[in-house]
Amino acid sequence: MQKHEILSEIHSGYLVAVIRGNNKDEAVEISKQAFKGGIRSLEVTFSTPGAEEAIAELVQTGDPNMIVGAGTVLDPETARIAIMKGARYVVSPHFNSEIATVCNRYAIPYLPGCGSVTEIMEALESGVDVVKLFPGSLMGPGFLKDVKGPIPHVELMPSGGVSIDNLDKWVNNGAFAVGVGSALTKGVKNGDYSSVQDVARQFVEKLASVKG
Repeated sequence: MQKHEILSEIHSGYLVAVIRGNNKDEAVEISKQAFKGGIRSLEVTFSTPGAEEAIAELVQTGDPNMIVGAGTVLDPETARIAIMKGARYVVSPHFNSEIATVCNRYAIPYLPGCGSVTEIMEALESGVDVVKLFPGSLMGPGFLKDVKGPIPHVELMPSGGVSIDNLDKWVNNGAFAVGVGSALTKGVKNGDYSSVQDVARQFVEKLASVKG
């Protein structure tokens, strides 16, 4: 996929599952359950031990509808590792110009976490196409709308604080996509990850209802 195609697929699916596990196998299982529930974009975070191998395993399933990316990427070295393992996009909790350079080199979308207009503008000037609004729980849907007033061309993806109850507000205020994290795994018990699929499906159904 070309860079614009990856971003188009993320926007089309709209929901991005932010995957954190205690190990590689857990991350893979959570990812697969979220995918079965209808969430196609899977952001495997590097706060998970063995994240790079989880990314590689998911990519090797060969499902063209699965868009596997890397999250919590803190430095350019990790970004390159993720890309070499097959990650189609890279997400970080902050903006880092060196990560932007690596991603641009390989034509991979970089979605850096920004929490101010100054940071957002710096990211845009580095060639970033979509900015991760982080932490979304702190900013809220109103911040997104306010930013798009003076900067209507900016594309923002909130992550953190996105729930089924406020999904409509993010959508209606113009979010490019939304990152869904801990909400997906709140029902996991004793190694049974089937609840992840159920919650993912609830998000998908809510999104369809909001978009009408």
